[in-house]
Amino acid sequence: MEWYRKNIESTLDELNSNKNIGLSDEEAKKRIEKYGLNELEEKEKAGLFSKIIAQFKDFLVLILIGASIVSMLVGEITDSIVIIAIVVINAALGIIQEGKAEKALEALKKMASPNAKVIRDGHLSIVPANTLVPGDIVVLEAGDIIPSDLRLIESSNLKIEEASLTGESVPVEKSANIVLDEEVSLGDRKNMAYMSTVVTYGRGKGIVVGTGNHTEIGKIAEMIQTFEDDTTPLQKKLDQLGKYLGIGCLIICGIVFLIGILQGREILDMFMIAISLAVAAIPEGLPAIVTIVLALGMSKMVKRNAIVKKLLAVETLGCTTTICSDKTGTLTQNEMTVVKTYTGNNVGEVTGKGYAPNGDFYIANEKINPTENINLNLLLSIAALCNDATLEYEKQDDIYRIVGDPTEGALITLAEKANLLKSELNEKYPRMEEIPFDADRKMMTTFHENFIDGKIVSFTKGAPDIVLKRCNSIYLNGNIQPLTDDMRKDILNANSNFSKDALRVLAFGYRTYDKIPNDISSDNIENDVIFVGLVGMIDPPRNEAMDAIDKCKTAGINTIMITGDYKETAFAIAKELGMAESIDEAMTGEELNRISDEELKEKVKTTKVYARVSPEHKVRIVEALRANGEITAMTGDGVNDALALKRADIGVSMGITGTDVAKNTAEVILTDDNFASIVSAVEEGRIIYSNIRKFVFFLLSCNIGEILIVFLSILFNLPVPLLPIQLLWLNLITDSFPALALGVEKGEPDIMNVHPRDPEEPILDKTMVAGISVQSLAITLATMLAYIWGLKTYGMDNLLIPRTIAFTTLITAELVRAFSSRSEKHTLFKIGFFTNKNLVYATLISFGLLMAVLYIPVLQPIFKTYALSLKDWGIVLRFCIIPIVAGELNKWIANKTSI
Repeated sequence: MEWYRKNIESTLDELNSNKNIGLSDEEAKKRIEKYGLNELEEKEKAGLFSKIIAQFKDFLVLILIGASIVSMLVGEITDSIVIIAIVVINAALGIIQEGKAEKALEALKKMASPNAKVIRDGHLSIVPANTLVPGDIVVLEAGDIIPSDLRLIESSNLKIEEASLTGESVPVEKSANIVLDEEVSLGDRKNMAYMSTVVTYGRGKGIVVGTGNHTEIGKIAEMIQTFEDDTTPLQKKLDQLGKYLGIGCLIICGIVFLIGILQGREILDMFMIAISLAVAAIPEGLPAIVTIVLALGMSKMVKRNAIVKKLLAVETLGCTTTICSDKTGTLTQNEMTVVKTYTGNNVGEVTGKGYAPNGDFYIANEKINPTENINLNLLLSIAALCNDATLEYEKQDDIYRIVGDPTEGALITLAEKANLLKSELNEKYPRMEEIPFDADRKMMTTFHENFIDGKIVSFTKGAPDIVLKRCNSIYLNGNIQPLTDDMRKDILNANSNFSKDALRVLAFGYRTYDKIPNDISSDNIENDVIFVGLVGMIDPPRNEAMDAIDKCKTAGINTIMITGDYKETAFAIAKELGMAESIDEAMTGEELNRISDEELKEKVKTTKVYARVSPEHKVRIVEALRANGEITAMTGDGVNDALALKRADIGVSMGITGTDVAKNTAEVILTDDNFASIVSAVEEGRIIYSNIRKFVFFLLSCNIGEILIVFLSILFNLPVPLLPIQLLWLNLITDSFPALALGVEKGEPDIMNVHPRDPEEPILDKTMVAGISVQSLAITLATMLAYIWGLKTYGMDNLLIPRTIAFTTLITAELVRAFSSRSEKHTLFKIGFFTNKNLVYATLISFGLLMAVLYIPVLQPIFKTYALSLKDWGIVLRFCIIPIVAGELNKWIANKTSI
């Protein structure tokens, strides 16, 4: 339907909606049933059959299947069936694990989906964008992503960037009152706003006319690729590692095969041993386990109030060396409270905390009625009217909540403490026009009628230094007087004193007109303003932020505050948080403008606070830090922060106050806007990387040990200790459950007591190579000693028992030493043997599977095993502790030599 050719009233009538009340919740639910969710149809996912086929495309699995076919052809039916069964079990595990990872990622993507501000039942609410239905009234502000196709019904200086839809790079000016008589192209529909485009300026309202695939963007959804997770550098390293190991293993297996043939062994036997050894030795499950661990780590981060949108970010978080944080709401509580006023040359104080409109007003320590003080009454009225936020009371939780900017919320609360309700003031003095706030002007102006002597008035609020420059007179006790230099000095002194107390200061003024001006622009309106007063508000630091900053210091992570506040205010908060000690560690945006990029590279090494900065300054700071080799996380919440979030190694958006643009750009979204959550996410990133190293270490040392056992037995012309079927079973029960359990280790106690790792650091560093060498040799030694004991005790003629002893010793040794793999440097005495319950359960399951093939009669002939006696178990238990003892001794020696 061509909604752009309909006027506002007919559009509202056709969709049976009201621009002030919107739809009821009940009606919205009915329309969701009728129209469906506001979501684009995703590409059809691979079905179960496709996933099963994908599991059998691996080269080594194909070799294994080929081996089973050869076995069947030569009459080894049992071996063939068991090999196929194990291949199927491996495939099933792969599908299950893949499904879990998909579900975890889907849940996170849903949580990260944007919200929309909508009027329902006459109240402004924030709802998930996918619940919008035709007829909903959506409120638009700068930074919002348009959540559906809208016919605009109100607009004020509204501009929308439509490049994603039309290719037009310049934002398009929009007007709700235009009605187009003829068919026009998308780019010329000035009264429409389309899904996925971005509000860059102004504000407005629109009625939803299309959702999901019935939007313009839905019609070309096939051309838009949905986000796909990149292969992380870590995964690339692991894939490369797996290939190198695979080639190495295949070469060794080939050598084993040739030596066996030269020794006169059966070709088929050696072929089966070589193939099964290759499959058992190559860690083909590494990429799958890494993906699962990263996905599980993302789920853990959600519980710690951080939604990570990309697997890459999980890995990079652990390398973070510098965190650049906004102040308001991140390092502070984001409950701005006005505590001081300046009107009529008098400093006043206001009591009360947070957004609850309860408190008293004082001037010169004397309690006053603010509505009887004409200076203060005018100030409070401007504060409430020149304001886009709303204050809502949630009766169920008995709390007051702000919808909108926290600073504006504090002003509404201030006015309501004097019983000046914004809703009543807006009804009495309705807004006619406005010049919205933007970061360049640092001001906002609104027009109202009949406020002073029946005239039209413009109210201006903004940064004190900016507003004061635009003022030429002052309001004092009902009179307008010229603003003298002494008066300016007094105002600036009051502003400075407020700032030194860590207060955020805003200035207020007004102008009157006989009629609404034709040219409503900043240059024309925001001049010759009458100064009214100042307010000073505070946003106290979060207690948990102080603890998090201390943790960062211990972890070798540099913390930097970047804020639009004044230098004195920013430094006062930074000092209280323990981020900075001297004012010399603070820098303003103006000072930034005076230095080159090369000079800034040196400055960022010592600067802890950046005040009065613009989004462009943030980009320069990030680039200077990265030029110094810092891995930088940058927070942001506004549309203008998007570039800095992109330039940073990790972009972190605020989940509560952040615009949709910031959330869409960032890799991490904080659901509580709390600095401590960034630090928690960094800690979780370190834990995840550490756990990946642990199971890589475990798998490689196991697999290399298995190769050495078979290689040495062939080299010394001994009967092979492990049969193909046993190697396959061994691979199944030791490389799956214990490895996954190591991947969810809770983290070492001093994980945040070490400096960040180098992102270029190889997985197989010197420490790990040494550990793998020790463990592989210990596993080989334990198994070969047990096997030789079996050969001597039971003789060469009865290989069933010696092989079973070797098989059992190897599996038991690997399961026991999995506990040693839980830490690269801490001994089990420090971390505790049973503190990872997942590993306890995993080893019990694996041990149970071992006992099954040893003692269930029907399985014994299949796996060529024997029911071991107590005497045999004595040998097994004696030798199986060699690897864990070797691992613990290796850690102890390494710790001693590093002291």
